[in-house]
Amino acid sequence: MNSHIEPANPLRRKRWNPYVVGVLIGVLSWLTFLTMDKALGTSSSLVHVAGLIETVTGNADKVTGPAANSYFAKEINEKTPMFDWQVFLVIGVFIGAMVSSRLSGDRSTECVPGLWTWRFGPSKAMRYAAAFFGGAVMLFGARMAGGCTSGHGISGGLQLAVSSWTFFIAMFASGVAMAFGLFGKGGRHHVV
Repeated sequence: MNSHIEPANPLRRKRWNPYVVGVLIGVLSWLTFLTMDKALGTSSSLVHVAGLIETVTGNADKVTGPAANSYFAKEINEKTPMFDWQVFLVIGVFIGAMVSSRLSGDRSTECVPGLWTWRFGPSKAMRYAAAFFGGAVMLFGARMAGGCTSGHGISGGLQLAVSSWTFFIAMFASGVAMAFGLFGKGGRHHVV
């Protein structure tokens, strides 16, 4: 018998049913297409923020002018870089995570997971450096692929786009390969 009792208010739960969350993300995606005629995605917002910074620092020609950087010219498509709804989606993810941890009472402060400690030691600096480097590689890959996991995996997957399904399968396959490369078969005994 499970002695852990879930709170009645779903906002106070530490974990939600993944199927319910999947349905809610699908509904959010439908609403986004309906109201904004755009797909859910986050990596493009970083391009727009970079373009906005270039514009504010007096380099607007590099973004939308005749001397536009080819990357900005392709990604921004002559639009003025601004804080659009996708930027606020990214900000909302951070705020939502903070609110969720407070509502659920999850005060976990584990900085270095047990699996990482088993393989690489307890160094927080090494863990943070690896996480930053991994995030940078993922962002670079997302921009090369023309979308991130939310853009391809959710929005493109819902539309049954072949490129998105190819991305999604490649992402999972490379994730499994990387996990085995980093932790080997012995790592499964150290996952909580």
